[in-house]
Amino acid sequence: MRQLYLDAKNIMRKDPAARNILEVIILYQGFHIIVFHRIVHFLYMHKMFFLARFISQIGRFFTGIEIHPGAKIGKRLFIDHGMGIVIGETAEVGNDCTIYHQVTLGRYW
Repeated sequence: MRQLYLDAKNIMRKDPAARNILEVIILYQGFHIIVFHRIVHFLYMHKMFFLARFISQIGRFFTGIEIHPGAKIGKRLFIDHGMGIVIGETAEVGNDCTIYHQVTLGRYW
């Protein structure tokens, strides 16, 4: 829970349009998908692959942002205008990153 608060606070700090943390928590799809990802990554790490993928697809439907449950996401990620972002299973996003719309991350085989 504390990590999600720090994620919301980071969005507040990086986005000049954000007026308060409550607005970020309720209105920002980048924050919503981070919440989804923290849940599905936990399930994925505990070998509940189908449930993790199913819930991640629900998050994708509501936010337009797709993050595979196996992707490693660092602390304080800020997804700004996130429509069309895809983060694949092999991607590793470090701490304090900002990602803008129409970005695909992952390893190309």
